[in-house]
Amino acid sequence: MEITPATPEPPPSAKRQQVLEAAGALFIAQGYGKVSMEAVAKQAQVSKATLYAHFPSKDVLFATIVAEACAHNAIGDNSFPAHVDDIGAALRQIGVRLLSFLMLDRTMAIYRVTVAESARFPELGEAFLAAGPLVFVERMAAWLALQTAVGKLAVPDAQIAAEQFLALLRTTGFLRATLGLPPSDRPEDSVPAIVDAAVAIFLRGYGCARP
Repeated sequence: MEITPATPEPPPSAKRQQVLEAAGALFIAQGYGKVSMEAVAKQAQVSKATLYAHFPSKDVLFATIVAEACAHNAIGDNSFPAHVDDIGAALRQIGVRLLSFLMLDRTMAIYRVTVAESARFPELGEAFLAAGPLVFVERMAAWLALQTAVGKLAVPDAQIAAEQFLALLRTTGFLRATLGLPPSDRPEDSVPAIVDAAVAIFLRGYGCARP
């Protein structure tokens, strides 16, 4: 016989968010390996049954944290407009949004957890890669192929070009943030300057006209 709880429980969407916030905080504070699903359930104040109903495994939970952060901050479909008048401006907008997201404290914290522990927990690296970088590369590649089809770019291999654009953003400014160092005072290490340089190089290789 099912017993009705005395206090109404939050709706499933609220529970899911509770779990994501609790798990994210635990992963950042303790690392991936030391955090159990039981600890996540306790921190989120949900039952283990509720936790597993939303997330069947720890790597799925971690991947969801990465995917939702990316979707809300960096790589949603609205980041890649189908029709653009100025391809250079469109690339700059994509680059600034992406790099600003990559250098957020929380993004960097999750990234450091992944780098530190993926050798021991390959599923962690796979989850991060599939939910974050590969999603961006896939969407960017599709967008580059579209812009090539309409004559805005001349990209022979959209997948490679998307990976190259991402690599162009990971300069010393990104490395300093990864290492937890304060930002450089050099103007060229600012997000707009990094993106401008990346776009200029990208358009030299794949542009149909000057940026």
